[in-house]
Amino acid sequence: MRIWLPALLVLLALSSAISAATPPLVKTAAGAVRGETVGTLHVFRGIPYAQAPVGLLRWKPPLPVPAWEGTREATRFGPACVQPKLRPGSIYTWELPATSEDCLSLNIWAPAGAHDTPVFFWIHGGALTTGVGSDALYDGGKLARHGLIVVSINYRMGVLGYLAHPELSAESPDNISGNYGLLDQIAALEWVKRNIAAFGGDPSNVTIAGESAGALSVMYLMASPRAHGLFAKAIAESAYMISTPELRSAPFGDFAQEAVGTWLTGKLGAHDLAALRAMDATAITEAAAKAGYLPFGAVDGKVLPRQLIDVFDRGEQARVPILAGFNSGEIRSLRYLLPPPAADAAAYEKQIRARYADMADAFLKRYPSSNMDESMLATTRDALYSWTAERLVAKQTAIGAPSYLYLFDHGYPAADEHALHGFHASELPYVFGTADRTPPDWPKVPATQAEKSLSDAITDYWASFARSGVPHAKGQPDWHPYGTERAYLLLADQPRPETRVLPGMYEFVEHVVCREHARGGIPWNWNVGLALAPLPPEAAQCR
Repeated sequence: MRIWLPALLVLLALSSAISAATPPLVKTAAGAVRGETVGTLHVFRGIPYAQAPVGLLRWKPPLPVPAWEGTREATRFGPACVQPKLRPGSIYTWELPATSEDCLSLNIWAPAGAHDTPVFFWIHGGALTTGVGSDALYDGGKLARHGLIVVSINYRMGVLGYLAHPELSAESPDNISGNYGLLDQIAALEWVKRNIAAFGGDPSNVTIAGESAGALSVMYLMASPRAHGLFAKAIAESAYMISTPELRSAPFGDFAQEAVGTWLTGKLGAHDLAALRAMDATAITEAAAKAGYLPFGAVDGKVLPRQLIDVFDRGEQARVPILAGFNSGEIRSLRYLLPPPAADAAAYEKQIRARYADMADAFLKRYPSSNMDESMLATTRDALYSWTAERLVAKQTAIGAPSYLYLFDHGYPAADEHALHGFHASELPYVFGTADRTPPDWPKVPATQAEKSLSDAITDYWASFARSGVPHAKGQPDWHPYGTERAYLLLADQPRPETRVLPGMYEFVEHVVCREHARGGIPWNWNVGLALAPLPPEAAQCR
């Protein structure tokens, strides 16, 4: 029977539409998963990448996912990992999905027809205490439409993700404990290496990326020998290279992590590890947070071999290109990190001179008493975020890895009206193109062409770096590597290349940290400015 050409074209169009609407089916090492087609993308949600030991087996490394028969539906996000209730009124508070100890899942956004496509592996922030990879702020659709496969993950947090304890160490073949959340992240990267090709991804071109605690995790992964070889590039947004506790010793003033675990066990009314494991996961998490437990990666000689600054000073980190930066108003939305203010300018100067000794004049020139509030905001920002960002690109440059630095200094009416210009995490809606999906109390980004253009540029820069290791944006200026000129990209109303961000800041903070590190007994976390322990005398290696 003859088919006329118009009818044939209609049939072909119908066939194409049916094919496009057919849910994508992919076979992973553990079994088949079926996602859904969203426009030009294939989206998979809630795929288990590992099994979290729970209940009486909790506080162990992640286990392999048991294979399943048939096809697993991957159209709903998995539960968030157990975490404390979020503080009401915070701009970072959103409606938390259901939580579970069994939470180790990931989500994938892939262009339809992807083949050997670069992978953008996103690690959410939240002080290693809160957060979820399925947050609408991290929707991977826009980055995927820029030619990437986007993977977002959940990982164990808080006391369930980072508790160290002598009894736990005794159970371990390596005689270590803690770092379970970091081991989850490594397990997710191993899953990507084994499985992402089936989704059209290139397992040899994976960029790990994160913001805040996610960027801290990026540094932990760069420092961990167990993660080396699992990624090719790194993006660190608002990272903080603080001193981190050690498993059994306290060389820099932090309590040893095993000692913290023993203290917390007693604080929670448990006599031993078995009693702790018998407790409800949510109850443990809430009680530990109320008791003041703070999760950090522990230097155990295996997963984390040494302090981050020592790893990067020795050139032992992953030798990968990096894109790193910070925001001008980091602390404006994190004022709880500030010490109590001085009574007046004279008291401010007196305290600074007592704490900074021979470096007081340099401190007061940089952070003057004439505007104490702005000086305190800048002091803590620089000690945590500005210094870390520049240190990362400087150290990667020193080992020959292309490195790119940015400063996000963009404001808009809803943020600036509340003195939140360039606040912590405010770059995220621009990276992901999710300005319409921010938390309820987040200052709303206006739906203007100027804001969209800035977001398009930032997404372009991030996506091209993930593809090739060189950030480039269509119609925008070149982003020069840090190099000897100490170049950076200023992201204000429009991208603008500059050199020498906050001149003198890096040298000043680096010298303070060097003296604290050389002396020992002092952490270089939030003890800065009016909270600084008296600065040790200058050591020979710091001159």
